[in-house]
Amino acid sequence: MMEAVDELLSHPVGALIGYFSVAILALIVYLACFEWVTKYKCWDEIRKGNVAAAMATGGKIFGICNIIRFCIEHNETVYGMMKWSFFGFILLLAAYLLLEFMTPVFSVDEEIGRDNRAVGLIVLIITVSLSYVIGAGIT
Repeated sequence: MMEAVDELLSHPVGALIGYFSVAILALIVYLACFEWVTKYKCWDEIRKGNVAAAMATGGKIFGICNIIRFCIEHNETVYGMMKWSFFGFILLLAAYLLLEFMTPVFSVDEEIGRDNRAVGLIVLIITVSLSYVIGAGIT
C-alpha cells in the first residue's frame, strides 16, 4: 500500500493533490485544537459578527497555512511535511497560550470575546509574524 501511495505522490499532480489534501485536513484539525483552547467559540463569535474573533481566527488560519507552506517547500515527502507541520503547529499554539500569560492586565480571549478589535488585530499580527519565524526554523 505504501509503495502505491509513494508512486502516486511521485507524480507532480499526485503530489499536489496529496499535499493539498493533507494541508486541508491538518488545517481543520489544528483549528479544532485552537477552538478547544480558547475561552470563546471562534465560529459562533464570527457568525455573530465579532470582528476581533474573525481577525484572530484569520491570523490562525494564515499562520497554520504559512507553516504548512514552509514544510512543503523544505520536505521531500508528504510524511516529512506532516511531521514538521505538527511541530510547527505545537510551537504556534504554545505561542498563543504564552500570549495570554504575557498580557497580565487583561485576558486576550475575554477581550476577543468582547469584540475588542485592537486585541484581535494584535493577535492576528503576532500569529502571522511567528508563523514566519517558525517556518524559517523549519528550513
